[in-house]
Amino acid sequence: MQTRVESAPLSPAAISPPDDATPAAESTRYDVLGGISFAHMLNDMIQSLILAIYPILKHDFQLSFAQVGLITLTYQLTASLLQPLVGTFTDRRPMPYSLPVGMAFTLCGLLLLATAPNFLVLLAAAALVGTGSSVFHPESSRVARMASGGQHGLAQSLFQVGGNAGSSLGPLLAAWIIVPHGRGSVAWFSLAALLAIVVLLQVGHWYARHHVGRARSAARQLAAALSRRRIIGALAVLGLLIFSKYFYLASLSSYYTFYLIHKFGVSVQSAQVHLFVFLFAVAAGSLVGGPVGDRVGRKWVIWVSILGVAPFTLLLPHVNLMWTGVLSVIIGLVLASAFSAILVYAQELIPGRVGMISGLFFGLAFGMGGIGAAVLGGLADTHGIEYVYQLCAYLPLMGLITVFLPDLERPKLV
Repeated sequence: MQTRVESAPLSPAAISPPDDATPAAESTRYDVLGGISFAHMLNDMIQSLILAIYPILKHDFQLSFAQVGLITLTYQLTASLLQPLVGTFTDRRPMPYSLPVGMAFTLCGLLLLATAPNFLVLLAAAALVGTGSSVFHPESSRVARMASGGQHGLAQSLFQVGGNAGSSLGPLLAAWIIVPHGRGSVAWFSLAALLAIVVLLQVGHWYARHHVGRARSAARQLAAALSRRRIIGALAVLGLLIFSKYFYLASLSSYYTFYLIHKFGVSVQSAQVHLFVFLFAVAAGSLVGGPVGDRVGRKWVIWVSILGVAPFTLLLPHVNLMWTGVLSVIIGLVLASAFSAILVYAQELIPGRVGMISGLFFGLAFGMGGIGAAVLGGLADTHGIEYVYQLCAYLPLMGLITVFLPDLERPKLV
């Protein structure tokens, strides 16, 4: 039996049995989740190399902060504009083997980054890496939901922790390998991309079999009780929360090394180690939000992770090096728990549109990160890098708008 929409249905798809529903009897496929999370780790490790070698690129090509931000903007906007389109298309026509294809784009971008002779080619390399992300993320998120066994928050957190762990490894590997041996050594990381392609081919085999042989179950969808207006309003609130989260994260992921070098006089390698510690905290925090949201509700996780980090961001610009490191870890742990909860909450708002929602929210996250990097780079050029951190400290206060989200109970499958 299935709840019917009483007022202003969003679309026929919103009340039909969703293609992404997971039968209650199905167990969680940790092998598939492990494979997709591992591939996510390799993918995001490669992507984070771009951020990690910004000081090298800035020196080699004599770039301004605004040009550094433009590299991130190119990469992020390529991903953000294409991801919703890819997700919408694959909702109608799933493409299991698009996963290794997306990684192949990332591989090409990596090799171009290692050999780029000028700034325009750097931008082309960033665009290729962004295109790889646009193909990889929506379908990977769908696979995570299909393999969840009904534990959707846990599955998204496991998927997300792989990406965040990879992002944290990039700066550390850059400090150990690329800084001593030069930008050309980036090409060695193509081996990681090849390994990811092999793993994703296996995941694609499982996806193809599972999608064809799986019965379309009619899970109860609590979003069907909401009007179109409330759903659109809730999506708008989630979009603003993504803006506050990723604008702030852009200040740390793109400019943290410059901030530490400028304010505390640390070396490039030391700054990259600090960036690794922050990104590792982000990876650890991302594992928490999903399973906690499964138990206590997504809205509570969103409240705590966005608004709860505000006291620490407000303190960060005013403390010494040791406390900067401590606060950055706390900020990473707390703030990272939001995304899995936001994504699953949005998927439950519009059932049967996992690809579109995943593409939209991953794309929005990438886009806000890219726009944030470009805007903050311009502010750093005109007002100084410390001003950027003083300004961004207030962004988590936007978490107050979480009060406007509807209270969604966790669906109970029987």
